[in-house]
Amino acid sequence: MRLNETPVLRVKNLIVRYGDGCPACQENLDKNRCALCGAIWAANDISLDVYPGETLGIVGESGSGKTTLMRSLYFDFTPTSGVATLRDHKDGQENIWGASAAERRMIRNIHMGMVYQNPALGLRMDYSAAANIAEKILAAGGRNAGQMTGRARELLEAVEIMTSRMGETPKNFSGGMRQRVQISKALANSPALLLLDEVTTGLDLSVQARVLDLIRKIKARHGISILLVSHDLAVVRMLADRTIVMLDGKIVESGLTDQILEDPRHAYTQQLVHSLI
Repeated sequence: MRLNETPVLRVKNLIVRYGDGCPACQENLDKNRCALCGAIWAANDISLDVYPGETLGIVGESGSGKTTLMRSLYFDFTPTSGVATLRDHKDGQENIWGASAAERRMIRNIHMGMVYQNPALGLRMDYSAAANIAEKILAAGGRNAGQMTGRARELLEAVEIMTSRMGETPKNFSGGMRQRVQISKALANSPALLLLDEVTTGLDLSVQARVLDLIRKIKARHGISILLVSHDLAVVRMLADRTIVMLDGKIVESGLTDQILEDPRHAYTQQLVHSLI
């Protein structure tokens, strides 16, 4: 990562608000809820950059806005306002949140890959593992059945799923295996940016370790950029180059992960780090 490079992703002033809001919202927020009008500010003026080959960690408690940010980027939520640009879409000159429906599908299927905390959001549970990967390739314009099968085999092998099981459906797999199928699907079209939303939550510790090690190997092999959301600083410690700490929809601290962990400045970050000791 070199900070003089063009970011793979740039987000400026993202706001996701539920409710109409009022002119006095910002002065009357109780955590992220306006005491006057009741509007919820799920993301409140979020700005960040993700650079080539970098893993940017986003950490915070439930309700801090991490997942809102992630799912806004993948077009699951519609932001109230803000700008997000991708280096590989229109040379990073156009706001992806203003893109047409067709352009959004292209961005989702070519330039980004998403791995959800709940595999049912990222996989068709009644499709085979191979068919899930093929679906992603088809959405990006692929039509050669042999190439799709070969790509599915290659990716499932990369995430340590036996190819003898590529015809099985994810509903027959364990939680850790489902996450690995999600990762393989997300990588189907070699995206520049991988979005990981709480990918180890709910998994046994041994399975967590295998999934995290797999993500680290994928990054090293493909040089992919990763936006990693977690409530767990131990996960961020293992994977992230830089870290952003969120609380009540806002960024309260950011910096190199080592600096965040060794010398946290914000009281909330200090509390998080203390919880690891």
